[in-house]
Amino acid sequence: MKSVIKGTGYILVHTPDMVLHNGTTQTTERIVNPDGEYLKELPKHIRTYEEALSYWPNQVYIGNKTPQELAAVEQPWYDKTCDMNDRFGRFGQIMPQEEFILLMQACDVFELIYLDKDFVAAHKGELAANPLIDETIMARINEGVDKAEVERLVKEEHSEGLYNKGVLVGAVNRAHDIDTNLSAHVMLENIVSKASSVLSLLAAVHNAGIAKSEVEYVVDCCEEACGDMNQRGGGNFAKAAAEIAGLTGATGSDCRGFCAGPSHAIVEAAALVAAGAYKTVVVTAGGCTAKLGMNGKDHVKKGMPILEDCLGGFAVVITQNDGVNPEINLDILGRHTVGTGSAPQAVISSLVTDPLDRAGLKVTDVDKFSPEMQNPDITKPAGAGDVPLANYKMIAALSVKRGDIQRADMMKFIAEHGMTGWAPTQGHIPSGVPCLGFVRDNMLKGNIHRVMVIGKGSLFLGRMTNLFDGVSFMVEANDGKKEEAGVSEDAVKSLIAKAMKDFANTLLAQEEKK
Repeated sequence: MKSVIKGTGYILVHTPDMVLHNGTTQTTERIVNPDGEYLKELPKHIRTYEEALSYWPNQVYIGNKTPQELAAVEQPWYDKTCDMNDRFGRFGQIMPQEEFILLMQACDVFELIYLDKDFVAAHKGELAANPLIDETIMARINEGVDKAEVERLVKEEHSEGLYNKGVLVGAVNRAHDIDTNLSAHVMLENIVSKASSVLSLLAAVHNAGIAKSEVEYVVDCCEEACGDMNQRGGGNFAKAAAEIAGLTGATGSDCRGFCAGPSHAIVEAAALVAAGAYKTVVVTAGGCTAKLGMNGKDHVKKGMPILEDCLGGFAVVITQNDGVNPEINLDILGRHTVGTGSAPQAVISSLVTDPLDRAGLKVTDVDKFSPEMQNPDITKPAGAGDVPLANYKMIAALSVKRGDIQRADMMKFIAEHGMTGWAPTQGHIPSGVPCLGFVRDNMLKGNIHRVMVIGKGSLFLGRMTNLFDGVSFMVEANDGKKEEAGVSEDAVKSLIAKAMKDFANTLLAQEEKK
């Protein structure tokens, strides 16, 4: 049985103050070069919420604009205003920092977050007006404390400050006096990831048109890790986020694979549904504070705004084949194995051409490829180039080598089978999966038939191995055949008939021997 993509959710959270106080590029600079020009200049390059809303790639991410429309806009994009600046999009929303800080407290179940009561009073109504936030979540937000207490916690208790427009409005406390895994810094990172995952889950379940009670399993694939000194990364973001999102019938677990994590998680989720273990599984991931302003030095140096000022999140609802929604074809999987190596050609071969060969398909049989979909507006000024384009050039080169296309048609192939990158550089967020909302829409309209999603990851970052990683899977238009988990009634009747016939033949053989 095949699994299908029932719905998707894509959210951004504009967090300018977290860029200044929580992004690792900035926190590291504050240690090694506190009086440097970068930290002095940085505040002048922070975008307003309105500017983040009118940024082309952000509007593409939440589904108000398409990758095709973005490709028609001349780069760079940061100096152009999108004609669409809606907060809410087809796939999700762009949440302002004020609301998100309150959502963080709603996700805090150990009373670690203390907010200034004046801040809570000023913005609680704004979060309550969000169509995805219900009374259960709002009930988790307390009235707050005096500003003096927040200031004391940051000054005397090693708490991490929460800032809004440069003003201290809250604090995240450490969860243990000596356990570094439960430090205030780690707790802030983890609660941010959890809260943005909750918002993604709510968006995806809403967009899929299903009841929260239908979700039976959640897989989280973010790049954080929760645990304590005895099990540093053993925690469960999936179930923690499902609790706040109100998915009371769900259990879940985490899947980690650096940037390749989302592709691994979707393959696992699709397999769980196809096997009949669960009817509805949601893959989710929240954002990462560490990567806010990651390329900020290069952006400031070139007189650009800080473009990495948004947390990213996504969720994908995977269900049993309904005969309508796009199918995840588990027969066509690409794998970067231990023996593949890290040469670019070997990587792309293992993830793209090898699975196509096994399926008897040409590269041109795939309508679109979705590799690492980083926004080139961010990566090019930092010297990393246009990451999606580099992937497409390698796929095109292999296509020429295989004889699927002519060398003269390489750029045409890239234009027809590629997409312009639009996703924030949030590590795992850009890795293949940002396309799934558009893929689902276009397959339901009959515009495309087959899309390959390619996730790649850098396992060497953990200093446990020098290996690279990657996995790919194929999404195909539904063939219209609805399937149910388990064995059909006709199949059961057939099995019974066969068993009875075999039994009769056995008895007849025994009689003949007599």
